[in-house]
Amino acid sequence: MKYSKIPGTDIKVSKICLGTMTWGNQNTQDEGFKQMDYALGQGVNFFDTAELYPVPANAETYAETERIIGNWFKTTGNRDKIILATKICGPGSYTAHVRSTGFSADALNEALNNSLKRLKTDYIDLYQLHWPERQTNFFGPRDYTHNPNDPWEDNFNEILQTLDGFVKAGKIREIGISNERAWGTMRYLEESKTNNLPRVRTIQNAYSLLNRTFEGDLAEISIRENIGLLAYSPLASGSLSGKYIGGKLPKNSRFDLFPRFAGRYNSPQALEATERYFEIAKKHGLTLTQMSLAFINQQPFLTGNIIGATTLEQLKENIESIDVDLSDEVLDAINAVHNAMPNPAP
Repeated sequence: MKYSKIPGTDIKVSKICLGTMTWGNQNTQDEGFKQMDYALGQGVNFFDTAELYPVPANAETYAETERIIGNWFKTTGNRDKIILATKICGPGSYTAHVRSTGFSADALNEALNNSLKRLKTDYIDLYQLHWPERQTNFFGPRDYTHNPNDPWEDNFNEILQTLDGFVKAGKIREIGISNERAWGTMRYLEESKTNNLPRVRTIQNAYSLLNRTFEGDLAEISIRENIGLLAYSPLASGSLSGKYIGGKLPKNSRFDLFPRFAGRYNSPQALEATERYFEIAKKHGLTLTQMSLAFINQQPFLTGNIIGATTLEQLKENIESIDVDLSDEVLDAINAVHNAMPNPAP
């Protein structure tokens, strides 16, 4: 395993981070336990979860993923071996079953304290805001369209003040953001610098061969401001495993179980780009999965690559990508496809 540090801290994390989004839905507790056991045995010490998981989110399975992780901690006594990250969900119709109060002080207190109980721990290493409260272009839209009727009011300072109280109380160690844009990231930094408040250390955004939009303004912010990317959906919801190539739809795959997640990856451009990447991998004796993950592992702004799997075989292949070093020839071929068909699945 290879390791990095959460920027600006001494917290050492594995570059492969274990994602947990399917536990409690596609995966049982027993399967989640086996994944955690295997990942830890391979040197993975970084787990990422969220109060909203599993996804698709609904009231019946709400927070089941955190409960599974907490039960594993209780059963194994391994809490001190893991750097644990979780998130408070933002507002939206898809989180109405959780709460509708955004990142207010009451909402943050409720969310954190409930996560601590479910996870059976008294602290979170990295506490993240799952997506912005304001209306902006996260979760897919390519460009920003301003809504002058957005009811949101600037509350960056209030949020950081509340999080500062959690840090001082020993409930969290560091903070991060997720699905955030350049403006929001810089506003958090401005408030922390001006008012001596906790500094955002990481940003968890989608990043894959089919979605390299992070490489714009956010990559510069990441490097110059020392904020590490936690890349999620690195295999584009499984598209970059190659299992859907040629119109295949494996039984019990994510797109089979939840067809609405397939949309952005089934455009003609995304399908063609995936096939081109598959040919590059095949030519160089690589699996598409490992080439796709290795590309992310080599990025200078990366802190953690959040891999997710529903089987131990998938998990093994994902973790082994840390040992794959892509040659300049492979990287040139990847970039040629990207230049011809940039970001077909943002």
